[in-house]
Parts: sequence; C-alpha cells; structure tokens
Amino acid sequence: MTDFKDRERAEEAKFARDEEMHFRIHARRNRLLGEWAAQKMGLSAVEAEAYAKSVVQADFEEAGDEDVVRKVLGDLVSAGQDVSEADVRIALEAKAVEARRAMMGEG
Repeated sequence: MTDFKDRERAEEAKFARDEEMHFRIHARRNRLLGEWAAQKMGLSAVEAEAYAKSVVQADFEEAGDEDVVRKVLGDLVSAGQDVSEADVRIALEAKAVEARRAMMGEG
C-alpha cells in the first residue's frame, strides 16, 4: 500500500511541476510577444517593459490565446503598423518556441 501512495504522491508532484512549467513558458511567451510588438511600435525601453507586462496581464482575461492576439493586434493597428492577425499568430508561435527553449535551458 505504501508503494501505491508513494507513486501517487510522485505523480501529483510531477503534475504540479509540469503545470508550473507550462504556466511559466506561457507567461514568458507573452512577454516576448509584448517585446516584439513594442519594438514594432517604436516604444522606449521603459514603455516596452510596461507594455510587455500588460500583454502578460491580458492573458488572464479569458482562456486561450484570443485575448493576447486581440490586444497585440489592436495595439499594433492603433499605432499605425501594417500587421495582420496571421502576423501576430506567427510571432506568437515563434515566441512560444523561444520561451520553451529558454525555460528548458534554465531547467
């Protein structure tokens, strides 16, 4: 019985670690996307930092990536940038890869 309890605890701990890693990768991806968009909009370093944080915060509005895509696309278009939703989604995917590589390098 102890072996079963030990395995169960190990599985729960692994699940918790995996969920935390997923959350951290997701947040880093959003931050990188925010930095990408800030650079396109020509924001200063301080403005870019604040903007990247606002993109991370935007992800808490609803499940999925739509809230982030909508925010970044809207902000880029408002800033006069000629970008499409597809451009933002391509950048989002590229930043996901970059974030995953960075987090795996840290682990």
